[in-house]
Amino acid sequence: MKKGLFSYENGIVLLMALTFGCLFFDRLALNFLMPYVAKDLQLNNTQIGLLAGGLSLAWAFSSFFSTAWAEVNNKKKVVFIATVFTFSICSFGSGLATSFVTLLIARLVMGFAEGPVIPLAQNFVERESSPHRLGLNAGVLQAFGSALFGSILAPVVLVQIAENMGWRNAFYVAGAPGLLMGLLAWFYIKPSTAESKATTENSTLTISELFQYNNIKWGIPAACCIFGWWFATLPFISKYFVESQGMSADQMGKTMGLLGVSGLVSSIIVPALSDKIGRKPVLLGAIVLGILYPFTVYFLNGSGLQLPAMFITYFTMGAIPIVAAVIPSATVPDHSKAKAIGLVTAVAEIIGGVLIPALAGILSDSVDPSAFLWVASSLAVLGLFFITKLE
Repeated sequence: MKKGLFSYENGIVLLMALTFGCLFFDRLALNFLMPYVAKDLQLNNTQIGLLAGGLSLAWAFSSFFSTAWAEVNNKKKVVFIATVFTFSICSFGSGLATSFVTLLIARLVMGFAEGPVIPLAQNFVERESSPHRLGLNAGVLQAFGSALFGSILAPVVLVQIAENMGWRNAFYVAGAPGLLMGLLAWFYIKPSTAESKATTENSTLTISELFQYNNIKWGIPAACCIFGWWFATLPFISKYFVESQGMSADQMGKTMGLLGVSGLVSSIIVPALSDKIGRKPVLLGAIVLGILYPFTVYFLNGSGLQLPAMFITYFTMGAIPIVAAVIPSATVPDHSKAKAIGLVTAVAEIIGGVLIPALAGILSDSVDPSAFLWVASSLAVLGLFFITKLE
């Protein structure tokens, strides 16, 4: 039964969205607490980039291999539950860090635990989605995760906790809600939602065979560009607002919260619009906005136009669920959809989430503090080409 507000389809979308929200609350906590952490642990921009890249590398490795193992062995629900509990507990490790090395280790462990969560969550949602709602459902999952929890609530809540109780306590608070989501998922997810299809003869579709599908071959570099656009700015933007544009901690938190609202709205509107008029034209429009976003940050500083311009151009965020979940699952067989999502996410995390933040951090240290902005804009330009190749 797919109809009605309280349908199982809506329930699984909401549960996956809340779980992904807890995950991104934990993952993005370091970005919003970076002004405090960097000062306390004496971190430079290169180390900040390496912290973001290290988590993404562990995330990428686990995203594909753990998801593929779970799909082949029909253990998707077990792996999902185990990783939700693990990343929630691992959040405490960031709060216990006393140096760059110990913080890096904590982020690596967290990244490895978080990797399979989003491919499996998107696969569960895709399995239960009505055809005309696939983009919308994927967007809602993304919106609650990276936007509502990770980009709206996290900067406001965590900065306030850091200001009043210290940044370490902020990390401890961030890890608690995921434990509840793990329990709810254990009882709510039906076996039919998580069971693998064709787990014997046809379940071993290899990476090279996945690349025979056009949406995988061109979708991966497109995802790398869009992920890279996001991760080129995300680790550095809060520190840049405070140190280079003179914002107070409160102003920075509210500005990041406003960007989170943009991410929330765009993560629903952009995928839903793609259900109506097609994936490619919507992606092209979103990536053009991404080209303009760094210009609004840099050139409109101090003007009344900066915040509304940033709000609009940040709508590129809405392209993430399309390239990460909808595009890769559109053409591959049912028994390899989770694996395809995991592969796209893994490569995009390595290129966009590991190499790009490291490069952006090095350039921001050696050339100019704003260099990360121009890395993001360049990636958006490159993304235009790959999007035109999608089906």
